[in-house]
Amino acid sequence: MLIDFVTNLSFFGRASFHPASPADHHLGLLVIIVPVIGGFIVGLMARYGSSAIRGHGIPEAMEQVLFNESRISPRVAIFKPLSAAVSIGTGGPFGAEGPIIATGGALGSIVGQFMKITAAERKTLLAAGAAAGMTAVFGTPVAAVLLAIELLLFEYRASSIIPVSLATVAAMAVRIFFGGTAAFTTIVVPMTQPTEAALALYVGMGVIFGIISVLLVRLLYLIEDGFEKIHLHWMWWPMIGGLGVGIVGFFDPRTLGIGYENINHIVNGDFGLYALLTLGVLKLISWEVSIGSGTSGGTLAPLFTIGGALGGALGGVAAHLWPQAGIDPRLAALIGMAAVFTGASHAFLASVVFAFEISRQPLGLLPLLGCCSAAYLISSICMKTTIMTEKIYRRGRKVPNEYVPDYLSHVPVKEICSRHLVALQADDSAQKAREWVVSGISGSTHQGFPVLEKDGSLIGVITLKDLMPGQLPPQTTVRELVKRTPLVIYDDSSVREAVDIMAQEQIGRLPVVSRKDPRKILAMLTRSDVLSVGRRRLEETGRRKTIYSVKPLLLKVLYQRKAG
Repeated sequence: MLIDFVTNLSFFGRASFHPASPADHHLGLLVIIVPVIGGFIVGLMARYGSSAIRGHGIPEAMEQVLFNESRISPRVAIFKPLSAAVSIGTGGPFGAEGPIIATGGALGSIVGQFMKITAAERKTLLAAGAAAGMTAVFGTPVAAVLLAIELLLFEYRASSIIPVSLATVAAMAVRIFFGGTAAFTTIVVPMTQPTEAALALYVGMGVIFGIISVLLVRLLYLIEDGFEKIHLHWMWWPMIGGLGVGIVGFFDPRTLGIGYENINHIVNGDFGLYALLTLGVLKLISWEVSIGSGTSGGTLAPLFTIGGALGGALGGVAAHLWPQAGIDPRLAALIGMAAVFTGASHAFLASVVFAFEISRQPLGLLPLLGCCSAAYLISSICMKTTIMTEKIYRRGRKVPNEYVPDYLSHVPVKEICSRHLVALQADDSAQKAREWVVSGISGSTHQGFPVLEKDGSLIGVITLKDLMPGQLPPQTTVRELVKRTPLVIYDDSSVREAVDIMAQEQIGRLPVVSRKDPRKILAMLTRSDVLSVGRRRLEETGRRKTIYSVKPLLLKVLYQRKAG
């Protein structure tokens, strides 16, 4: 509603919340000035309100999750939607998804900052707010959950997924209450069933979309680097970007504003080849220049427009050259949207499900899967970072680029602990124990030793440093050197649990005991044992070996035939 209000005020001179498109303006050459004014206002908000409102929104949320315990300033929740409404309402070629994800994430983070919770729980609240915001705008709850997993949570745990999922359900209920159950895009004529030849072509298109997405990201950061060289304060850069938006918008008004209606026309096949190419290229120029200037805006809707236009054009050409393949240009446009966003963001599953949820076309699922897989593969080979993470990498910070399980959680302690147990008797003198350890008779190179009663029960752990001569009276026993109740780990516990105890208590070793008899020590777990798990993981993931060799089997068969 705020975007509509600014659009009406900027392009039509009326105070109204009624939906309006800047493409219908009658300003003539004056349309060039409108985005410039918007850029000036956004620059002021960024400089004197919060500089965090600059950019897409998602990278900034990612950075707070990874490096600031998911703490976002309340200013972001205020100035991000205001700046986005001004930017988009004055013609900025963005979608509302980036700003609402940042705003929803900020609200979740703020709630978490008023509660006594852990940083991990605050991250879940941030992701829940972001996913709920995306759901409210697009009506895509499943895609929103997947986007939260792939770009914000970097994990798949019930304690994270359930709150995020419930938040998207609540947001979808609110959306239905205000706007009904209609899909984001309305496909007038159902799409055709893809043939095997069409599927092959769609996958081939994915390769092209992957290359395009890589070029898009590199061009964007090339433009950002260009703005960095301008000898003006960054507050003025959005005005320069707004000038580019205005010039492009003068030649093609469809590039102004969100342009959700363009996405509807693209997937319904309402545009011809020339119109698709013109819209795709000009939207690309307008969006790259504007977002590169550091103004406030999103990436999903522009990438969908660009990818859809290029996909529709490519599908139209393929359908004309090879009509028997059964290519549907509308389906090509839909998969082009998802594939370009996949290649740019590496949010593979979110992109596939998002395109399905906004179109509700089940026939598109298989082509979407194949095309987005190809685009993801090409993009991953050509580009280690994404449109979301490149900025963070440039600040010297590494972002997780894949979801992998915690290897330590799958290895039980009993598989790696040191079975060669060297223990000290509680009633022995400290001097005797020291001489025995220093002599090397024990055969142990460890620095810590469990202390046992005569019946073999554990009473504590002391280190070699505790045995060293100093202020100890001659008759001091080993028992007197034990300073606290021993911390232990069960033999069937995971190495992750053991490492957490060692890190929290700042110790380098743990006695291993059985759940049946916790007083009886079985072994010792040391730092070296934990490191052995890392070596095992590296061997499993980095060492290639053949289990079955074909050559010996062939030689055996030939020998048997010859003997027979």
